[in-house]
Amino acid sequence: MTAADDTHVLLVRLAGPLQSWGITGRFTRRDTHGRPTKSGVIGLCAAALGLPREEPLGELAEVLFGVRADRPGTPLRDYQTVGGGRYPLRPRDLITDHQRAAKATPAPLPDPLQPGPFGREELTAWYGSPKYVTADPESGNLVSKEVRRHSLITERWYLADAAFLVGLEHPDQALLRRVAHALEHPKHLLWLGRKACPPSGDLALDVVPGPLKKAFETHALLPDAGGHEGEPQAGVARGRPWAWMEAPQPIPGVGPLSDQPVRFASDGGTHSLRWETRHRITIAAQARGWDIIL
Repeated sequence: MTAADDTHVLLVRLAGPLQSWGITGRFTRRDTHGRPTKSGVIGLCAAALGLPREEPLGELAEVLFGVRADRPGTPLRDYQTVGGGRYPLRPRDLITDHQRAAKATPAPLPDPLQPGPFGREELTAWYGSPKYVTADPESGNLVSKEVRRHSLITERWYLADAAFLVGLEHPDQALLRRVAHALEHPKHLLWLGRKACPPSGDLALDVVPGPLKKAFETHALLPDAGGHEGEPQAGVARGRPWAWMEAPQPIPGVGPLSDQPVRFASDGGTHSLRWETRHRITIAAQARGWDIIL
């Protein structure tokens, strides 16, 4: 491990109306961690850099990760149903999607020569969700790859109105500056965990001397850390927020997190274990403030 004097930290602000950092959620229940995960943040940086999913992460995965909860946010549950019900079939739906046409029998194809309202034919209790789209091998038309007859109930969790200060520690200052530039000029759209969660305001704040704990102690709470009356939110006692900092080596007696990214891919990618410690951060009286867009 490089000496602390030779390392630097990229500070990143993660704030928005909603965030969601899943750890174990799959299928009908999508959870969120109480703070950003390393996998989620490294994925955010990789998207900003424009790295292909199958490309090795290299030095990007080697950074030490830390997060300071300036505004922990409020857990929010979103109840959703997907599919099911009655779906109005239009002639073009039946013409361009052979799966829908097959499922529509015995419902008749509307006769274009007969007068009547357009799009009134319905297929009871069936809905073909176009979430998974593929090209028909014969016509080349885009069609649904999966057909689901009944509705699926899902439970999705978010953090509402949260603000986190994330630190990425690495000895290569040039790498951190490339990531900082990419976060403000991203090659792909960026999300705070899910596509329903766009970030607000500035992301990359500064590259400062490390290590993580020093960087967190020498920078003031984010401007959006206060509550409606300007007071720190519950969980930030007397302006002393919690921070979680990655340890370079396993810690005896401390349970690991399975959010160390190894590879991102369409099948969900591969992750390994990492360890971290939790601290109350006492922010220095002369801590640097912020001049950022919220």
